[in-house]
Amino acid sequence: MEDIKGDKIPGERPRWEPKLDFTPRQIYDEMSRFVIGQERAVRTIAIAAYNHIKRIIHPNDLLKKSNVLMVGPTGSGKTHIARTLAGALNVPFTVTNATDYTEAGYYGKDVEVMVAELLFATGGDVRAAERGIIFIDEIDKIARRSGGQRTGASGRDIGGEGVQQAILKLLEANRVFVPLNVTQHWNKHDFVPMEVGNILFICAGTFSDMKRGRDRGDIGFLGESADDKSTYPVAVRDLESYGLLAELLGRLPVIVELDPLTDDELMHIVTDPPDSLLREYQAMFEYEQITIEMCDDGLRAIAAKARERGTGARGLRAMFEEMFHDLAFTAPERMGENVVVDADFVNANLVEAKKPRRREAED
Repeated sequence: MEDIKGDKIPGERPRWEPKLDFTPRQIYDEMSRFVIGQERAVRTIAIAAYNHIKRIIHPNDLLKKSNVLMVGPTGSGKTHIARTLAGALNVPFTVTNATDYTEAGYYGKDVEVMVAELLFATGGDVRAAERGIIFIDEIDKIARRSGGQRTGASGRDIGGEGVQQAILKLLEANRVFVPLNVTQHWNKHDFVPMEVGNILFICAGTFSDMKRGRDRGDIGFLGESADDKSTYPVAVRDLESYGLLAELLGRLPVIVELDPLTDDELMHIVTDPPDSLLREYQAMFEYEQITIEMCDDGLRAIAAKARERGTGARGLRAMFEEMFHDLAFTAPERMGENVVVDADFVNANLVEAKKPRRREAED
């Protein structure tokens, strides 16, 4: 086994070869194969990634890291966009939840575990992990609470503001000591020093009840010209009022706002990407020689159901599981069939769960 900075740890996976010669347009084009809609968000991410690549190739103290904050409703594609970016750049990627962490010294995960999970995803390739992407979801759930809502000894907000301060230190750090065993992160003896200056951090949250525009008390021309708060872009002061630390926002200079997906975009998500759900389920039933034919009215019915459930793209897989439940159970008995997925098929198989009938008492 070589020295740990020589990238050798038992069980190491093949070396990652990051693509560092992409232009913003090439990054955008590659991501657009898998991401439907959210054009401006993808363009913004592509620019941030390109600037991050330049910073890696041409180290310069004047070039600051373009960490990203994504704001958008559930199912709008925040995690998918970040994962697709990592795939396009061929760098390791890990997803973590901000609510899993507590302020250092309290029971729970320390933020260094985020980096440990990225290292684990590479199979121990330290240098690859030092160029990876960490996606921190539900950053809005650790917003600083008001005085009446504080919990913990002496009013310390150990799961909110305390975590924000810990994440801020991680974003500002150049080197951290990373636990090698993510399941025993409290063990301070087994660790490896890692450079985190070139790790791209992407934070995300729904911020569903954030006030902006007229809701935040704007007056004057802008405040009187629009009634829909969605016409106001997310501003730093909105995020500060919501409870994010100004210092943390200073380390998240790229703010990306995502829109709710339209019915047409949900339909394209089902059919267009190379890894779309339709292609997956068609492949699933190939063994039984069952063909799945998707009709336009079936796609519209699926999109309408997703909108009613309020789950966006995130809920599509669960809907497909529910929709093809009976077919999956009887597939070996239906060899060679052609299944047409139209509106009637969707409405018949995507229904609200029925309450079990009460067993009538025997006479």
